[in-house]
Amino acid sequence: MVAHRLALAASVLAICTVLIRATNPGFVARITVKGLDYARQEGIAVLQKELAKLKLPDFSGSFKVKLLGKVHYTFYSLNIRSFQLPSSQIAPIPNVGLKVSIANAFAQLTGKWRVKKRFVRDSGSFDLKVEGLSISIGLKLGSDTSGRPTVTTSECGTHISNVRVHISGRFGWLYNLFHKKIESSFRRTMEGKVCGAVTSSVTTKLQPYLQTVPVTAKIDKVAGIDYSLVAPPAVTAQSLDVYLKGEFFSLAHHSAIPFPPPALALPEDHDRMVYCGASSYFFNTAGFVYHTAGALLFEITDAMIPKEFKFHLNTSTFSAFIPQLEKIYPDKLMKLRIKTSSAPFLTITPGNLSLMPVVDIQAYVILPNSSLVPVFLLSVTSSVSAKIMVTSARIGGTLELGRLQLSLKHSDVGPFSVQLLQALMNFYGSSILIPRINARLKEGFPLPLPARVQLSNLVIQPRQNFLLFGADVRYV
Repeated sequence: MVAHRLALAASVLAICTVLIRATNPGFVARITVKGLDYARQEGIAVLQKELAKLKLPDFSGSFKVKLLGKVHYTFYSLNIRSFQLPSSQIAPIPNVGLKVSIANAFAQLTGKWRVKKRFVRDSGSFDLKVEGLSISIGLKLGSDTSGRPTVTTSECGTHISNVRVHISGRFGWLYNLFHKKIESSFRRTMEGKVCGAVTSSVTTKLQPYLQTVPVTAKIDKVAGIDYSLVAPPAVTAQSLDVYLKGEFFSLAHHSAIPFPPPALALPEDHDRMVYCGASSYFFNTAGFVYHTAGALLFEITDAMIPKEFKFHLNTSTFSAFIPQLEKIYPDKLMKLRIKTSSAPFLTITPGNLSLMPVVDIQAYVILPNSSLVPVFLLSVTSSVSAKIMVTSARIGGTLELGRLQLSLKHSDVGPFSVQLLQALMNFYGSSILIPRINARLKEGFPLPLPARVQLSNLVIQPRQNFLLFGADVRYV
């Protein structure tokens, strides 16, 4: 019985492992050590401003003086004039998160003080210097139920090497009697306040900023992109990897994609701050969604053809290839309706991106009353080369049409040789259709970047089953 239960547990574990491995991301973003260091600089600048806003409490107490007895003192109206964090480092901690270390920080404060004991009274101002302040911050990374990245403070430690107080007043000698007590109180309070400010900054500044990373991005009336995390961020000694679903979906019917994403492993490149891998799955879900929605439908009319071109879209032009068409419909305008017969799939190999779409071209004659008469239906295949372009915040592309291969699926005007239409259809495709498709593709769609982040110094490389691009980051 025990053996049976152990075998069952092992089977369940194996199944779970397979399911987890099967959930490959469609899009991976990697932040290198160089990128983390840039994030450190921006984060330290924010933290420095927050620490400069620290509010310290008043200090009150008493001490004994020979012959005088107890003398009461109060330090109040404490104000931080400056808080400097000149030296800091960030390090990824594998399977844990990030560690930020700050050394040799210092602060300057001013305030007022007073002492009293019967006839002994004094008051004045003071300057306080905090030197050798070190801060150690642990950041735990995760994801929430919506697929957004999260960050929390897992640990915080501070240590102050030296606190020096300079007091002005008539009875400065009194200060020498209790300065150690005051400096110790300042040290303990400052250390606690600093960690409180760090935790608050992570909660109120860093975490809300991470929430600006888009989980979904609407593209148009048809589709959006799912950029939700499929797993918490993974930390290695050299990078921080974020695994995104990277999948287009229909706004009308958010149904499952019928093919899985391939495994995606980024190379160990470190020249740029970030590297992104866009899987072929990422692009192919776009083709599937738009095809399923019937959105990959294009029409070519004679009005789209520049007047100086000789191949106008009418029965007179086609008479050289299909003589009977001109006889049945003399001097009539025509229209071509082009629609994908299956979802187009992008193939990505080292140094190359290509498609082999299969489309149907339905030709119509336009009658004087504007009604359409179908005249023939072609099936067309072609090799299409693709080029991907990445800008500061978007990814787009262009297509270049190869030679078409035609076959006749149906004719309403009798048989004819489709080979004679080869040059004409190549002209309509490369001169009219592709430029219109490219105009839309160049608009592109947004990358999953947090607010105010732009990419620069881009490099793009097609790899096996994914497109790799690296970039440096600018926070604007």
